[in-house]
Amino acid sequence: MKDSKEFALEMFDALSRRRRLKVEKISRDELYEYWSQITDQSFDSRLQIFFDMVDKNEDGRITEAEVKEIIMLSASANKLSKLKEQAEEYAALIMEELDPERIGYIELWQLETLLLQKDTYLSYSQALSYTSQALSQNLQGLRKRSRIGRMSNRLAYYLEENWKRIWVVSLWTITMIGLFTWKFFQYKQKSAFNVMGYCLLTAKGAAETLKFNMALILMPVCRNTITWLRSTKLGLFVPFDDNINFHKTIAAAIVIGVILHVGNHVACDFPRLINSSNDNYRKFLSHDFGSHKPTYLDLVKGTEGVTGILMVIIMAIAFTLATRWFRQNLIKLPKPFDRITGFNAFWYSHHLFVIVYALLIIHGEFLYLVHIWYRKTVAIYSGGALTLQMSKPPQFRYKSGQFMFVQCPAVSPFEWHPFFVTSAPGDDYLSVHIRQLGDWTQELKRLFSEVCEPPVAGKSGLLRDDETTKKSLPKLLIYGPYGAPAQDYRKYKVLLLVGLGIGATPFISILKDLLNNIVKMEELADSVSDTSRASDLSVESNESTAPDKVSPKQKKTLKTTNAYFYWVTREQVSFDWFKGVMNEVAELDQRGVIEMHNYLTSVYEEGDARSALITMVQALNHAKNGVDIVSGTRVRTHFARPKWKNVLSKLSSKHCNARIGLFYCGPPVLAKELNKLCYELNQKGSSKFEFHKEHF
Repeated sequence: MKDSKEFALEMFDALSRRRRLKVEKISRDELYEYWSQITDQSFDSRLQIFFDMVDKNEDGRITEAEVKEIIMLSASANKLSKLKEQAEEYAALIMEELDPERIGYIELWQLETLLLQKDTYLSYSQALSYTSQALSQNLQGLRKRSRIGRMSNRLAYYLEENWKRIWVVSLWTITMIGLFTWKFFQYKQKSAFNVMGYCLLTAKGAAETLKFNMALILMPVCRNTITWLRSTKLGLFVPFDDNINFHKTIAAAIVIGVILHVGNHVACDFPRLINSSNDNYRKFLSHDFGSHKPTYLDLVKGTEGVTGILMVIIMAIAFTLATRWFRQNLIKLPKPFDRITGFNAFWYSHHLFVIVYALLIIHGEFLYLVHIWYRKTVAIYSGGALTLQMSKPPQFRYKSGQFMFVQCPAVSPFEWHPFFVTSAPGDDYLSVHIRQLGDWTQELKRLFSEVCEPPVAGKSGLLRDDETTKKSLPKLLIYGPYGAPAQDYRKYKVLLLVGLGIGATPFISILKDLLNNIVKMEELADSVSDTSRASDLSVESNESTAPDKVSPKQKKTLKTTNAYFYWVTREQVSFDWFKGVMNEVAELDQRGVIEMHNYLTSVYEEGDARSALITMVQALNHAKNGVDIVSGTRVRTHFARPKWKNVLSKLSSKHCNARIGLFYCGPPVLAKELNKLCYELNQKGSSKFEFHKEHF
């Protein structure tokens, strides 16, 4: 219990008191005896230890003050600051439940009764159950297959999951090979080949792929274009969700192209040229480089050489600062060099490519061995937490799951930062949730803190404004919206939304959109019911209402029949961000379309002695008041991390033969685990998981 020193010491003292020991150190035999008690997993043994920890005066009775003390100890061990502040309230709640006659204490048997009835209090959490059909499917998937069968099955699954990526990358690769080959054989016919050899051919072939990739690399990051294309039929066979990955792949190809192009020029064909005999030079190269044979310096200091060197330097800077180590501050440099790491350095250095494209055009105008200008042209494609609510522009149309860029000129007139829209399309406002993770977000929070009224005590962790402060609020500019994988949630009848920390933001808009549709459907059902009753009284009324005209729209409004939202965070205060949405869903979703699960990783998993009392208080308070003590909502909070294999397995069992859309936003480590689990479960059961990960 190295992270729970206080709790460990209290447990040690309790075990010592049982043996009337008051020593600073113990023998090996005594250690063995202690260890035997701690590792005894029987209910009676653990309950006795727990009771002894509370009952410090050893009178066999626990007072309200002692209950409060152990609640504070458990809260401290599980890093629950709010629970620690409310320890007195929850101690009173336990005493009210177990000491209705106001004797002033409770005994061991009463505490045992409460703990044994814990499952009754926890019944408000909806559980997923296995079915015999799913079990038989899983067993069938585990039967032995031949090696060829397993390989063919893996190949089939790989092709099924990646066919969009495969054909796009294949087309791109074939195009590069075609361009390289065409230019390679074109220059083989030139007289310069006799002196400069295959080095020249390779350099020119690589240059042709560079022209293609330098034009293409902007396409995946033309967000307006991608957002529009995503809504067309191209979305059926083009993986627009992988636009950033394709951008990176093209960048890697550019690096290889630069190495081949520049390397072959400076290390191979240039030395061949300057070392060639005078006869060979006059015969094969004089019409390209003039009657006087150039030196190495002449070749480098020319327009082609200078522009080429400058492009390589700028591209090297931009590519280096775009790597994960620099972009995510994984490399710690001494001041003032620390400024070249981080997102801002990556963002600004990427804008140096404006200079690169200008140099590229100039470089192309002065190509070696080419003398007709129109063969040098290059094709270039154009291209705590703070909640902000703002009025929605009349022409601003977006879908749940999309994001937009936000700029605050008062913070920086140049920086635009992406944030998921957390309001629903049907809302009359736009909202984004911003967590303080860097200089820009911290400064933004500071500016709004200065002009907004402070939050009402105990009501919200958000800043509010009123009519008197609106004139002094910082100005905000927005740009978007842009497409993201989560916007395709409407394709699926069953959704599994997984968000880690601030990664829950793209799914809040989806939950609100689903809730709005649920409310509309309930209202529509009521109106259809009223119409049906009216039709019994009047045939004319039946003809005029025409309920059949509404039902197709009703089906189009909400395709999703079940949505499961898993939010995992390590800070209790995070639950304040979306408290209103969760309570709204719990209250209005009478049909049980949306099932929500909160997980707090700072608390030890259920069954651990350090969180046993918290679990009991949580269940008791929810049973009496309908509110979870950790999140402050009607949604129960689970402790520790979810067991994702169990979550997906139970979901697969509950929805047999269904396409389940799994949308994830968070660190890439869990993305790999979830993707792997989808692959494994897709092999075994009839349900098919389709994994989508959010990218910026």
